[in-house]
Amino acid sequence: MALRTLHHHDRHGAAGVMSHPRAYELTSALGFLGARREVFTRLAIQAGPRPGERFLDVGCGTGYLTRVVAPVVGPAGRVTGIDPSPEMIGYARGRAPGNCDYLVGEGQALPFPDESFDAVVSSLAVHHIPEDARQAAIREMSRVLRPDGRLLVAEYRLPSRPLARRLAEVVGGPARHGDPYGMLRTLLPGAGLRIEAEGDLPVMLSYVRARKPA
Repeated sequence: MALRTLHHHDRHGAAGVMSHPRAYELTSALGFLGARREVFTRLAIQAGPRPGERFLDVGCGTGYLTRVVAPVVGPAGRVTGIDPSPEMIGYARGRAPGNCDYLVGEGQALPFPDESFDAVVSSLAVHHIPEDARQAAIREMSRVLRPDGRLLVAEYRLPSRPLARRLAEVVGGPARHGDPYGMLRTLLPGAGLRIEAEGDLPVMLSYVRARKPA
């Protein structure tokens, strides 16, 4: 999942946008140690979707989270996923509930009018963006939110113990991008959003939820 460019040498050994959705599904299931459904259900709960709302998943990948949210917003609502990979979007469309749609596109240039969505979520995607472009991506998510709308961003949290943190940095993966979770405390207020909740999830993940001023 990515907002702009996802360097998939982290997962598949070659740079570029992910193009193997079935492999991604397998590695994702393994990576969450059997807790994938729990993690994304808890993310959906924190995002607070309601019947009839419009919901956007930025860096949706295979659409897993959108399929969790779709029954909650119901037939009167709409769930949209966007991802730069045509293959991932094709996979998501093939499994889409009737109230979901998917677009190929970049999170830093969201193809939606201002104030289009009641809630925006992005999970495990922001750390893939070059550091000097992350603020612009968060501003785009804020732009498409309606006043009083919610933005939920989930990222990896680095271990608190120095030795474990150093090991995570040596092994690589998200740790090579610094502190993905910590950066959100600066990026969200920098986009004019008010942080209202933070929390931890299984498998070294954390989330920050913010609200756009009414």
